[in-house]
Formats: sequence, structure tokens, C-alpha cells
Amino acid sequence: MVYRKDDPEETLESLEKFDMVVAVMAVGIVVRLICPALRDKWTDRPVVAVDASLQSAVPVVGGHHGANDLAYHLSEKLGLYPAITTATDAAERPSLEGTAESLGARVVNRDSSKDVNLAFLREDVPIIRLAGPKVVLVDEDVAVLKRRGGVVVGLGARRGVDSSEVAEAVAKALESAGKRLDDIRVIATAWIKKDEIGITKAAEKLGCQVVYLDEKVLNAQSPTTESRASSLGLVGVAEPAALALSERLIMPKRVYGRVTVALGE
Repeated sequence: MVYRKDDPEETLESLEKFDMVVAVMAVGIVVRLICPALRDKWTDRPVVAVDASLQSAVPVVGGHHGANDLAYHLSEKLGLYPAITTATDAAERPSLEGTAESLGARVVNRDSSKDVNLAFLREDVPIIRLAGPKVVLVDEDVAVLKRRGGVVVGLGARRGVDSSEVAEAVAKALESAGKRLDDIRVIATAWIKKDEIGITKAAEKLGCQVVYLDEKVLNAQSPTTESRASSLGLVGVAEPAALALSERLIMPKRVYGRVTVALGE
């Protein structure tokens, strides 16, 4: 919805009726209009203010909950400047909310978000999966995520692999398993692949996010096949990455040229 009027009652109704709101007016006006309706960042509707000359898109509420993405969308489609102010995004760092989204999960203990996002600004926060049954006791600065459904694509690749090779390999693997591109929840690989542009570009083409897992997480898994990654001190890459973020393998690793793919669910 694109909202142009400054009728307070209509503004409040819009926040209840629509998933997102684009308010074409000054940020100050938007703030005064929406304040009475704000409750908490997890349930408030994302609101983006756009100036009347269509120069800037300013996320006012819900930056990590859709407003930043909406501002980037307006930038791409209309050429507006995305005035992003959330600390992690402005510093081009991950966030808890973004990580949960990329993993197809929800944050159970939302009060942890402040501490975890501050940690993301300083360092790479490890992602660890615990399979049950277990009783887990965590401190306030540990975020607990609960997974939703979807396919985890575990990915290994030779150095310098091209994005088209990666995308083609993923598509073939999904077809073999009777899955679609829309079924992908996340692509997972080893931290040593962070500089592989081919993987990054392929993920962008597929509309997926990539999670880079560290050595401890990968080596905690029990892959079904041996891997050349043993020379790097790893039990594997593709299968352990898929297993780390899913409950079971639905397709053991397969090699497609310079790309190795395993699927978990």
C-alpha cells in the first residue's frame, strides 16, 4: 500500500490492515501518526517513509522485520536512496532476525536480540544446532531458534567455481530429490568458502541466503560418505553442512562437475 494522506485514523487502520506501509510524507509526520499504534518490534507493521519528491526511502519501524528490505526494493525499482539506520545493516553485518529468516526459523527468546545483534557487530557469531531430546540451559545473550520446514542445500565446491555451475548443480540435485527451487530454506557451506563469488552470486540468482558454518559445527556431524575435505581436517562439507541445519539427509552428496550437493530436510 502507498499511503499519501495524513489522516491519523486512516493511518492506524492501515497499520492493522496491511503487512507493510509506505507513507509518502516527512519522517516526523510519520512518527507522530504511528506512535499511538506501536507495541513492540516483533509485531509492529514495517513502515517506510518516502519524501514527496521520491528521493529517499527511510525505514521508520521494523527495519529487521521487512522495512529495510522494502527500502531496498524501492531503491531497485524506483531509484530511491535506501536510508538504512539499523546498526548491523549499516555496517553490512548479519543480524539475528536476518539469520533466523535465512535458516527458515523463528526466534524463541526474543529478549536475546539486543545482545546477539551487538555481538554480530563485533564478530561472527557461531550457529550451532542441537538435536534432541535434550534439556538446554542458556544465558540471556544466547538466541534460541526453532526451525520451520524446507530444504537445506549443503554445498561444496572447487576453488573459483562459476555461479552458473553452482546454480545448475543445485537445480539438478533438487530435481533428483523431487524438490523445487521454491523448497529451498537455506544454502549451507563451510566458512572457508566465504570468498567464493560463484556461490554468492548463485545464491542471489536462486533467491537464497548462504550460511557459513565453522569447523566445530561441521565436524560434529556424521556424514554418510567419505570426503576429500579430510585433508583440511573436516569430516566433509556438503553433507555435514546439510545435516547441521536439518533433521535428516534426503539426498546424500552428489558431485556435479566442480560442485558437490547434499540435501537435508
